[in-house]
Amino acid sequence: MFTTDNAILLIAILLLVGVMTTKFSARFGLPSLVLFFVVGMVINRFIYFDNAAITQMFGVLALIVILFEGGLQTKWSNMRKVLVPSLSLATFGVFLTTIIIGAFAILILDLSLIEGMLLGAIVGSTDAAAVFAALGTRNIKQKLSSTLEAESGTNDPMAVFLTVSLIQVYQSPDSNLWFLLINLFWQMGVGLLMGLVIAKAAVWCINKINLDSSGLYPVLSIAFAIFAYSATALLNGSGLLAVYVMGVIVGNSDLTYRHSIFRFNEGFAWMMQISMFILMGLLVFPRELISIAWQGLALSALLMFVARPIGVFLSMIFMKFSFKEKILISWCGLRGAVPIVLATYPLLAGIENGHLYFNMVFFIVLTSALIQGWTITPLANWLGLTGDKKPATPHSLELVSIGKTNTEIIEIHVEEEAAIVGMEIRELHLPQDTLITAVIRGEKVITPRGTTAIGAGDILYVLVSKHQTERVKSIFLEMKPGEEENEKEKPEGDSDWPDTSYVNPSEGSDGEGREEAGLDGEGVGHGGRNGRA
Repeated sequence: MFTTDNAILLIAILLLVGVMTTKFSARFGLPSLVLFFVVGMVINRFIYFDNAAITQMFGVLALIVILFEGGLQTKWSNMRKVLVPSLSLATFGVFLTTIIIGAFAILILDLSLIEGMLLGAIVGSTDAAAVFAALGTRNIKQKLSSTLEAESGTNDPMAVFLTVSLIQVYQSPDSNLWFLLINLFWQMGVGLLMGLVIAKAAVWCINKINLDSSGLYPVLSIAFAIFAYSATALLNGSGLLAVYVMGVIVGNSDLTYRHSIFRFNEGFAWMMQISMFILMGLLVFPRELISIAWQGLALSALLMFVARPIGVFLSMIFMKFSFKEKILISWCGLRGAVPIVLATYPLLAGIENGHLYFNMVFFIVLTSALIQGWTITPLANWLGLTGDKKPATPHSLELVSIGKTNTEIIEIHVEEEAAIVGMEIRELHLPQDTLITAVIRGEKVITPRGTTAIGAGDILYVLVSKHQTERVKSIFLEMKPGEEENEKEKPEGDSDWPDTSYVNPSEGSDGEGREEAGLDGEGVGHGGRNGRA
């Protein structure tokens, strides 16, 4: 008998197995979503599950969390340099991929025009969860990884629009195509506007509400993300676009309890990703995949080697990307949760070939993740498109706003061009009551003293009053004379961009506040009392 306790035990086992599989995926270079799928398909032999409505609802909720977390991790300073090619891929690229793979589906599966295009629309977009996971630990050049992440975060609205519109045309052949086109621009515009407005409201609320428990701030952030989706959807806008835009703005703003918000959403996104892919694996019956194996392999190969490359090259024809870079972008077009969630739409709409769509899409997603996800790094190495190894902070300090004392700890990454490089701490002329609590240099944690010299690459944790935060940042981020001008003159394709984690580099850099009383003598730091190393 399947009781509540048994169900809870099963959920615990699934999460444990899901977390453990990420260890194997990292060791063998295998995309984790493949293993999650396999776990779901194995469990399917013991538990019968075929509820497409629950899968769709949970899938959308998971996508909200994943897109929001992806937006939080996106640096606007990097994204804005690739915004045009990313948006071209997210719109024109998806449309071209839909047309091409739809035409192949008509020939291979003997579908009608609308049915073939519907299958093309379902698999037309790349998946944020798959792309973020695939690129997270790889040292692909910054320009390329930013382009791919921005594309995957913004191309879902186009795929959703095409899928829903084609279903509508299938059910009502006399639908007004001009109305559908106007609806596309409405969805995009409302999604963008709502994302901007709700993001500003979220940042203001998080910084001003002053909750009694610090654990409520991450919950508040994800509540705003879910509200952004639902409120936008009620206005017939693109809720997924609103969530991603909101995540980018919130992630690039100064937040109270920033570190806690980021870590909570990172863990929550992993939990939703594990649960979503296992649930989708439960919805698939392996024996049905075998019956369409050759058709699935054919369409998957055509998507990877024909449709996606054509979509990339044509949508980026006037962009400043080399041939090799376009090849890698074409190969990194991973499919994942979004196509599978979209594949439930025909099922729920009662379309004749609904089950065929779902099985074909699952087959395409599985082979895409397995083949492309496994070979991204070797291909990038072969094309010479890997950058410097992604920096990893060797120590972790919990960045907190300290109760109601109006004080917080901020993290500063010292760049080579920073004016403070080579200066001693007592020479920094920091505002009064500002303390550098720790200096992390390589693998060492250095207790700061007045005579401690700041080096390029150091990570500083600074205890500062909230009202002095911007002034302190301006001191640490001020460029050496001439460096700021050189930074502006860098070509758009330059991938060697500076990294100032948790800091918006566009904010004040005029050095205001250097006349304040400085820190002198010993005992400037006190070992990160408010954090943990």
